[in-house]
Amino acid sequence: MARSLPLLSFLLLFFCFSPSQSNQFCDAGIGYSESTCGISSSLSSSKLLIKGGTVVNAHQQQIADVYVEDGVIVAVQPNIKVGDGVTLLDATGKYVMPGGIDPHTHLAMEYNGTDEFMGLKTVDDFFNGQAAALAGGTTLHIDFVIPINGSLVAGFDTYEKKAKKSCMDYGFHMAITKWDESVSKEMEIMVKEKGINSFKFFMAYKGILMIDDELLLQGLKRCKSLGALAMVHAENGDAVFEGQKRMIELGITGPEGHALSRPALLEGEATARAIRLAKFVNTPLYVVHVMSIDAMEEIAKARKSGQKVIGEPVVSGLVLDDSGLWDPDFITAAKYVMSPPIRESGHNKALQTALANGVLQLVGTDHCAYNSTQKAFGIDDFRKIPNGVNGIEERMHLIWDTMVESGQISVTDYVRITSTECARIFNIYPRKGAILVGSDADIIIFNPNSSFKISASSHHSKLDTNVYDGRKGKGKVEVTIAGGRVVWKDDELKVIPGFGKYIEMPPFSYLFNGIDKADARYLSSLKAPVKRFK
Repeated sequence: MARSLPLLSFLLLFFCFSPSQSNQFCDAGIGYSESTCGISSSLSSSKLLIKGGTVVNAHQQQIADVYVEDGVIVAVQPNIKVGDGVTLLDATGKYVMPGGIDPHTHLAMEYNGTDEFMGLKTVDDFFNGQAAALAGGTTLHIDFVIPINGSLVAGFDTYEKKAKKSCMDYGFHMAITKWDESVSKEMEIMVKEKGINSFKFFMAYKGILMIDDELLLQGLKRCKSLGALAMVHAENGDAVFEGQKRMIELGITGPEGHALSRPALLEGEATARAIRLAKFVNTPLYVVHVMSIDAMEEIAKARKSGQKVIGEPVVSGLVLDDSGLWDPDFITAAKYVMSPPIRESGHNKALQTALANGVLQLVGTDHCAYNSTQKAFGIDDFRKIPNGVNGIEERMHLIWDTMVESGQISVTDYVRITSTECARIFNIYPRKGAILVGSDADIIIFNPNSSFKISASSHHSKLDTNVYDGRKGKGKVEVTIAGGRVVWKDDELKVIPGFGKYIEMPPFSYLFNGIDKADARYLSSLKAPVKRFK
């Protein structure tokens, strides 16, 4: 089914010209220096034919051509013949894969002036952050809406405005930061009217975002009734608060104090507690940014018992260790501060193994970009360092180099953990996450024989630092196609604000299959109430 382009986007396209090498964005008055737009007529064709590549889905791979019309895949088969007016892309010797889906990002996020993070706003917004994603082969991300004074509707409206400049498709999760009847009603509005099927509960950040067990239980019950997936940031916030005070009393005020104040056992405890409460309610659970062996083992145990628990590691936890936090240079050390913290060496390798073995299911980034000036707010107190690292542009390359080049996973597994499984969990498969007839034409051409190098001086984020700076590896995204348009080719971005679409995600994904039968079994097992004589 053809999808028409928005009128504004069409007009932008009509009046713009090819960019110079030094200026890759069409800024359209949103903060970049004056430039020309970035869609050339040859690459904005509504018809594309990708020739001769190895098409990879999560279930199989085959040598085939892929034909695209008006942003939708219309044929996947060998030796497709086409007429004139079709842009040809040669993928011989390369992989043709679904574009990456990042399930965990924070673009244009701010904590509404709260003290802990000084009311700072992340430097990557819904245009340049997405542009960075496209340069790295990610064509869809799901961002977290933060309520305003607890109101979900107000939070959604604010994020809807932030996303108007989007240059690629996106979806939303919703955070829950308080509980009352109005929040319960707004959750229903989010699910039934706004296309949100997941809600996040912070078990950390005491006094700001943290919820207690009573609220978590209410939230789990409401998620279950709505067919929405409950997500948790699993750290024991009360114990972290105590750990922070302990570090300050010991005179440990630098970035290393961040990691020391919130050890892995506190992540493991909160993960176990959330899993048990979800089992008590009998609803699926999604644990975001799994950073430790402690948390991973709790997820493994629950899954082995048959519980529906999803574990999401993030790139930083898979490929880094905590050594950077002890760097004598504050700016270098502070850039690694995130929560839960990057762990000591050994945790990363264990998480890789768990990902390879299916204990963990997909990979996000928790991309939350604060620059060195913002991080310096905590130069005398690690508690004031805004938490977050980059990753939205680097994820696809680092996972390939770390997991596929090392022989830990197959090429089809790579597609599963970077794209398909996320689409399935959030109920948008096979529209997204697949190279199939009828799927959206979000596609990458990946050269396994090419190489990449990451640098803060050349990445597309607005960050002045990069936690992966200097890292080199094998495998490179050479072409990114988003909505049927070539937006990354020859190391050049060609993106325009306003082309991105909001992707609604319906409730009751596959994770809810069988929940009603399990409830029925539970009720029949109670053998109660017992009739007694009075």
